[in-house]
Amino acid sequence: MSTIARPDRLLVLLAALVAFAPLSIDTYLPSLPEIANNLAASQPQVQMTIGVFLLGLCVGMLFYGPLSDRFGRRPILLAGLALYLVASVGCMAASSVEQLIVWRFFQALGGAAASVLARAIVRDLYPLNEAARALSLMHLVTMIATLAAPLAGSALLSLSGWRSIFAALLLFSVLCLLASLRWIPETHPASRRGRSVGAAFAAYWHIGTQRRALGCILCMGFSFGGMFAFITASPFVYVEYFGVSPSDYAWLFGMNIAGIIVMTFVNARLVTRVGTLPMLAVGAVLAALSGAALAVVGLTEMASLAAMATCIIVYVSVTGLLGANSVARLLTLYPQQAGAAAGLAVSGQFACGAGFSALVSYFANGTPLPMCLAMAAAGVGSLGAFLLIYQGRGEASSGAAGQFQAGRAPGGR
Repeated sequence: MSTIARPDRLLVLLAALVAFAPLSIDTYLPSLPEIANNLAASQPQVQMTIGVFLLGLCVGMLFYGPLSDRFGRRPILLAGLALYLVASVGCMAASSVEQLIVWRFFQALGGAAASVLARAIVRDLYPLNEAARALSLMHLVTMIATLAAPLAGSALLSLSGWRSIFAALLLFSVLCLLASLRWIPETHPASRRGRSVGAAFAAYWHIGTQRRALGCILCMGFSFGGMFAFITASPFVYVEYFGVSPSDYAWLFGMNIAGIIVMTFVNARLVTRVGTLPMLAVGAVLAALSGAALAVVGLTEMASLAAMATCIIVYVSVTGLLGANSVARLLTLYPQQAGAAAGLAVSGQFACGAGFSALVSYFANGTPLPMCLAMAAAGVGSLGAFLLIYQGRGEASSGAAGQFQAGRAPGGR
């Protein structure tokens, strides 16, 4: 039996669940070069542990959202957390890079439940602007934890080696599972659930073909893809190209998270006053401008550590703002299919992350240029997606969208 937590406690727990994905990546970034040496693996092979994790998140989220719309949030969430726990043990015991890649995929499948269902639970509990504020505060808590992740990973790496990082993730998953068992209630009652799993999955087509919905998904997806181009390439760009130490890399990485915290705090304070659309406009323009500046830095002789780090901080800082407001607008369009909408949005987000991560790995040439060009393309793409949201802002929720908001698939019951 679960006991309903106080709102502040529940928000912190939901933030911890959303943090599963970034913590599972950021904590072990400083250890990538050592993992490559320890497992006799190449740089692309080790980078693949990031790409396959993103792929697992994408696949998992596509299933968890509709399943939770049909069967409820709580049982699906608990099952995902249990899978993450088992896979963390496998990662910790991996003796080859191939084993690590397989276990990272299953770890992502489990963590996907936490990432998508925490957002769906927020939509179950809050209206639009309050949901955007709650998502921003959750993101703020998440980023504070993520800020410490590379530093903690670097410390664990120095003290006990890279396997201790996965031991720490195992402990985190155990604590979250126990807390969820006690404090997270079922927020999607049977009276609001769809009548079949097929209808729940059919929601994907109808959500994905609406202009505003597609704009929300791509706006956050492109910004996230650019961030993961940075995450994938940065250990090798900073440590090997620019020659910084793993501990200094952790601090440089942390500056990006600090930027996200600042922008997320600003968004949480302003979004209830000015609305989600103006905040999205600010974030999309900053992403495009900082991405273009990175392209200039990468293509010219200006590729200094200071110039590159400054552009990256600006770009990464607005990703949380774009994500919180895009998700809030999307979930408000589809309140009865919040699980499917959140699953499609966040899986699209991680699909973009996986795509840009693979792109940077494929074109890796020992210089920062592939990372800079990928982030530039992502920033411009995010701005283009915002224009879809802006152009569709006056459209009425009719036809398929209206029917889905009423809880019925077109042609179904």
